[in-house]
Amino acid sequence: MEAQKVDMFIMANVKYFESHQIAQIREKLIQMDDSKWGLVQTLQFKEPTTSLIISLLAGSLGIDRFMIGDTGLGIGKLITCGGFGIWAIIDWFLIMGATREKNMAKLQQVLY
Repeated sequence: MEAQKVDMFIMANVKYFESHQIAQIREKLIQMDDSKWGLVQTLQFKEPTTSLIISLLAGSLGIDRFMIGDTGLGIGKLITCGGFGIWAIIDWFLIMGATREKNMAKLQQVLY
C-alpha cells in the first residue's frame, strides 16, 4: 500500500484510536494487500466523544454500552440502573477508551 494513502487515512481517522496504536495501524496498512483498501475505507468507526456524551446523559440505562456493541454490559447496566449509579459514573471515565478499543477491533478484523 502506498504510504501517502495510509498517512491520509490515519490523519482522517486518528481520533477513533488510541495514540499508542497509530504506529501499529500504519505498519499493518502499509503491509496490507491493495484489494482490501476499499473495504478499509468504508469502515464506519464510532465517535468516542459521542459515546461520552451519551454516557453522561443516559449511562445509567446502558445506552452507551449498547451503542459500542457491548450488549451484555448494556443489559447489566440497564437492569441495575447503572450499578446503582456507581457503574455509570465509572463509565464516564472508561467509555472513550472502550469505544477506541472497539474501533481497533473492527479494523483488525479487516487487516488480518
